[in-house]
Amino acid sequence: MLLPDIWFLLIPPIAGGIIGYFTNDLAIKMLFRPYRAYYVGKYRLPFTPGLIPRNQERLAKRVSDTIMGSLLTPGELQKIARRLLAIERLQGAILWLLKMAQGSLKADPNDKSNKIIAGILRDLVGRSLPRILKVLARREDFLDRQLNQIFDDVLLEFQLTDSQAYQLSEWLMKIALSPNAVRLALIDFLTDRNILIIDESFREKSSGTYWLVANVLGLRNALVRLRNFCLDDKEQANKRLEEVIDSLSLQSRLKEFLQNLSLQNLPVSTVRQLRKTLKESVRKYIKTEGKALFESLSGSVDFENVAQLAITRLQSSSAVNDSLEPISYELALVLDRYLEEDLEKIVAQAIPILSIDKVIVDRVNATSPENLEMAVEGIVKSELQAIVNLGGLLGIFVGLVQSGILLLRP
Repeated sequence: MLLPDIWFLLIPPIAGGIIGYFTNDLAIKMLFRPYRAYYVGKYRLPFTPGLIPRNQERLAKRVSDTIMGSLLTPGELQKIARRLLAIERLQGAILWLLKMAQGSLKADPNDKSNKIIAGILRDLVGRSLPRILKVLARREDFLDRQLNQIFDDVLLEFQLTDSQAYQLSEWLMKIALSPNAVRLALIDFLTDRNILIIDESFREKSSGTYWLVANVLGLRNALVRLRNFCLDDKEQANKRLEEVIDSLSLQSRLKEFLQNLSLQNLPVSTVRQLRKTLKESVRKYIKTEGKALFESLSGSVDFENVAQLAITRLQSSSAVNDSLEPISYELALVLDRYLEEDLEKIVAQAIPILSIDKVIVDRVNATSPENLEMAVEGIVKSELQAIVNLGGLLGIFVGLVQSGILLLRP
């Protein structure tokens, strides 16, 4: 074969490959380019802008419908929500909120949280607590266990120490049993009527030698003279009484008596009655006077200062810090049970609120054609290049077929 004949057979596959390659490449480019429309006068040139930029709104709507119809269905959103709202994540979120709330508290009287806590404490002490106690005090077993414990552990076991008994006896000797106090007590006791009663009673009930003394000598004159002595000669009377008190070692006896004083020395029936009387008295007082007591307490307490102390304590208390984690876990369990029951309803209500389809449409529409092209090429670049290569191969194949027909032609 001559050289012109050889070129005549080679040109169809070469031309077909070139045309097929660049035609596919051009077709792919025309999906995105040109990025904007071109006009000649008032007429828009055909194929401007590219296919995707020209139909970007419909593409956005189609993408949104596809995602919402097959990917982000209510069932899939529920699965995603269940994974996101696992107990561990819920606990972590609640714990973070509690710690943030604890850290944001300020011990400042002008701070809003301080005023809220002060108002809560004022309402609790002045209103809520008195009403609750008044209702509870109607029950027969109200504070029964607590009062029994106080009676058994405190009152029944209470006994003065040696120093306490000494101090109390010393105070009684100085105030209640001093010579002057005893003298005044004798004067108040030895009235004419009391003297007459004592004298007549002694005369009637004495016998033997005492009867002779009572009826011959009598007590009336002696008691009258004792009263007059206490009235007329105060200093001498106080000295005589002081000598009597010292001779009787009254302070030592009183100290010993106070030190040995205990409810355990009383009869069992008396102790039981004291226990019953204590409980009834406490319940009666709370029922009748409890409201007034707490209202007066509420008016006298500076709750703003109490709130500041409480906030300061909350921020530095190790017990509060240690309790945040179990509290957050318990709250997470409660929230998880609620979500397990109503998650479907919550997701159904959340989908219209979130407007995911509108977000997708807006995001696709807001993406420039250049970015769309880069995004598509970044995903399917090798596939697009394979299409271009396939076009070139098909062109070569068609050219070879044409060359074969020309070769076989007589």
